[in-house]
Amino acid sequence: MTTAAMHVARTGLDAQSTRMRVIANNLANVNTTGFKRDRASFETMAYQSIRAPGANSSADDKYAIGLSLGTGVQMMGTAKIDTQGTLNTTGNSLDLAIEGNGFFQVLMPDGRTGYTRAGNFNLSAEGKIVTDAGMPVQPEITVPEGAESLTIGADGTVTAQVAGSTDVSTLGQIQTARFINPAGLDPVGDNMLIETPASGAPQVGAANIDGRGAIRQGSLETSNVNVVEELVDMIETQRAYEVNSKMISATDEMLRYVNQQL
Repeated sequence: MTTAAMHVARTGLDAQSTRMRVIANNLANVNTTGFKRDRASFETMAYQSIRAPGANSSADDKYAIGLSLGTGVQMMGTAKIDTQGTLNTTGNSLDLAIEGNGFFQVLMPDGRTGYTRAGNFNLSAEGKIVTDAGMPVQPEITVPEGAESLTIGADGTVTAQVAGSTDVSTLGQIQTARFINPAGLDPVGDNMLIETPASGAPQVGAANIDGRGAIRQGSLETSNVNVVEELVDMIETQRAYEVNSKMISATDEMLRYVNQQL
């Protein structure tokens, strides 16, 4: 029984250590554009049933409660908290933010489509709108050399005044994607998420319609990490870790006592 208590406390140490890593990642990305904080989710491990509720306690009576002993806790997963971050005005024409639901689409080097809330874009040497890492926005939009007054509307329509022309030309449209379960997207780094069976298929189209948020030019979405909340969670996790550690120490002392006395 005592060794079982030590095992349960060990699972608690593992769980709190994992939660601390999640909190550390949230705090590390507090200034990452478009970052969504992670939340660690836990679940109980299998119970050892000693006596089932309703079992016979005598010929005529039944137990009102059962006797089940837990075997600890385990990590179930991490979920992205998809709340809106603050929109900060930058004045840069290629800084974009989505106000509401949706993700920008980016072509990753391996050919997959990545989805991101980070709209700090730039122009490549060919004039394509790309991420800081050089990954092109999908569908691809090329800004001609010498183009002026680059404007991106709330629906993603990109227009500019091309050199040698007095008319405003439409260069393309930045489409966004939304998911039934955005928490099911798989983070792969570089501010990128990829589609999974849990997220469902992307619903792609113009921004600002069909549940997709509006695009705001000249703004960037900050992370939704609340430093104060993360610090409170960190202290709570630290205390829980210490309690589980003390449980192991207490269990070890009980075993030592038994070995010395018997």
